[in-house]
Amino acid sequence: MTTFVSRSSDLPAETSFPWIADGFAFGGDYSPEQWPESVWEEDIALMREAGVNSVNVGVFSWGLLEVADGVFEWGWLDRIMDLLHAGGIGVNLATPTAAPPIWLMQAHPEIAPVTQHGVRVAQGGRLGWSPSSATFRRYALRMVEAIAERYGSHPALRLWHVSNELGNENAHCYSDETGAAWRVWLETKFGTVDALNDAWGTAFWGHHYTSFAQLQPPRFTGTSHNPGLLLDFERFTSDALLGHYLAEREVLRRVTPAIPVTTNFMIQNHPNGLDYAGWANEVDLVSNDHYTLGIDPERHGELAYSADVVRGLSGGDPWLLIEHSTSAVNWQARNRAKSPGELGRNSLSHIARGADGALFFQWRQSTAGSEQFHSSVVPHAGAQTKIFREVAELGATLKKIREVVGSRVERSQVAILADYDAAMALRSGAKPSIDVNSLDVALSMHRELTARGVQVDVVHPASDLSGYAAVIAPTLFLVTAATVEALRGYVENGGHLVVTSFSGIVTEHNRVVEGGYPGALRDLLGVRVEEFFPLFDGETVTLSDGSTGTVWSELLQLAGAEALAHYSGGELAGGPAVTVAVAGRGTAQYVSTHLDRRSTGVLIEGLIARAGITPVASADRGLELVRRVGDRDGASTSWLFAINHTTAPLALTAAGIDLVSGTRHEGAGVIAAGAVAVIREDPRV
Repeated sequence: MTTFVSRSSDLPAETSFPWIADGFAFGGDYSPEQWPESVWEEDIALMREAGVNSVNVGVFSWGLLEVADGVFEWGWLDRIMDLLHAGGIGVNLATPTAAPPIWLMQAHPEIAPVTQHGVRVAQGGRLGWSPSSATFRRYALRMVEAIAERYGSHPALRLWHVSNELGNENAHCYSDETGAAWRVWLETKFGTVDALNDAWGTAFWGHHYTSFAQLQPPRFTGTSHNPGLLLDFERFTSDALLGHYLAEREVLRRVTPAIPVTTNFMIQNHPNGLDYAGWANEVDLVSNDHYTLGIDPERHGELAYSADVVRGLSGGDPWLLIEHSTSAVNWQARNRAKSPGELGRNSLSHIARGADGALFFQWRQSTAGSEQFHSSVVPHAGAQTKIFREVAELGATLKKIREVVGSRVERSQVAILADYDAAMALRSGAKPSIDVNSLDVALSMHRELTARGVQVDVVHPASDLSGYAAVIAPTLFLVTAATVEALRGYVENGGHLVVTSFSGIVTEHNRVVEGGYPGALRDLLGVRVEEFFPLFDGETVTLSDGSTGTVWSELLQLAGAEALAHYSGGELAGGPAVTVAVAGRGTAQYVSTHLDRRSTGVLIEGLIARAGITPVASADRGLELVRRVGDRDGASTSWLFAINHTTAPLALTAAGIDLVSGTRHEGAGVIAAGAVAVIREDPRV
């Protein structure tokens, strides 16, 4: 029994929970119900061979546990829970509500979501339920209570895993029942319909409401909906799904108050429709699913960014990678297998960035069903394979670096601001260019900092920014008055801020701030943008300092800032493109185009010099470096993760013991191509 620090505001600050694993949690989703029981003993033997200590069980098992309305058959789950416990493997038991049984969908077809076109979704998929369905909620909570009462005291149980990827397939529903819930949500938020009309600007196109009863979800119209309505519908959907999670959590809390509760976020690639900043405080352990995009030759860069986002949501506390893939997935256009060694590097990059566990989807590769070609720990070819060998090697490595468990990533010198609410606003309504999104610029900045050995925190704009040498606000389309004041105070107190184009444009109601762009950030940045000039596909602009811009350009005037670079040609020739303003003891830089990779690198090098930023360690460019810090045997200790994603050895200067290889680093050395080192550093003086 260890001390579990809860993240939920309604639990005591410290509650005793059994931790989910001895050392790093390692394993994955296990679906024994897909296999004859004769395979189970082999599975557990292979789990022990690979070093597995934690599995997710029962995620899609509702129809096999409640075989008819109120008729439960627990036998197979009883037996596998007992076998896993005997094998020394802890269980993160799912509430199986992601997959309503066929009998329920046929008895109550009204639980299924309705599309924007008014079509009710048919059976055959997953998450086939509306977040606002009272009928579904009633059946789901009965199932949750039954499974909690049966297994709440089982010695294998370590963690409750609520549902699965909430919002992945059921992020939006447009049913009449959803419409009723939506109207209640709006009335609670706005109080009066006049306040709603004012916030959304409903005079446009004559969309004036005289009663909340007139409001409907944004069903298909043939044109476009009001951006304020669309943003609030996104927020409502996030709240509706969170409400379902909370309902399940409260049942689990009531029946099993000593077992922590989580659900798997999906922070990867482009943000989905949930505001995880609000969700993070409601889970006892922040857990994330992450899958790389095979088409991206530098997919480890997006992985690193996403992992840093998760750490920001967890407030810097250790978190759990509850799903990722051993190799190919099944849902991309072309599902390419991972290269040799990539499995381990991917997993250890998450660990480096604060995860205290790495679990795969799934344990044994399915022979049937829609994910039959999704990779697993035990593939169709069996355990005598590259995948299983690499999983076992990773399990051995995690045991070697076990002392890192519970440590935190050292606070970074640079923060990138990420806000799901701003991302939702950006995609709510027509914008000047379809090529602008909330991820691309943030990821390009993060890649260039990481390539130079600079560690990054990705945090919400409401976070405490004091202590960061530099803060980057990339495509922060929506900003609140509080964020503007926080950024102003940050700069005036000596911070160095970089803001990129299409930031500060709208209020919290998705209404444009008048007076010139970048709206709410205009005065701080000392610029005034009159007009946007989005670039066409393949079009670029050249700047006076030799930089190249893509995607976007702007007609910009100086209003207190100094121009660092101008547009060199075309319609905007001679106009400012990159600026900097001094405020108090700090600087506020503005970039009015999307810089290409080389130019982004030059911008980052200038920021590093201006803000006095130092890399985590001295190393060749391209070596991924992250430092975790904590106590070991009562002494302050640091662990340097060095991950080489390239095909060439890269130099690193460090002093300490590499826990992976057992060798000592004394000053200058190299990290071999494709290798990972975890160096317990000598005490720094």
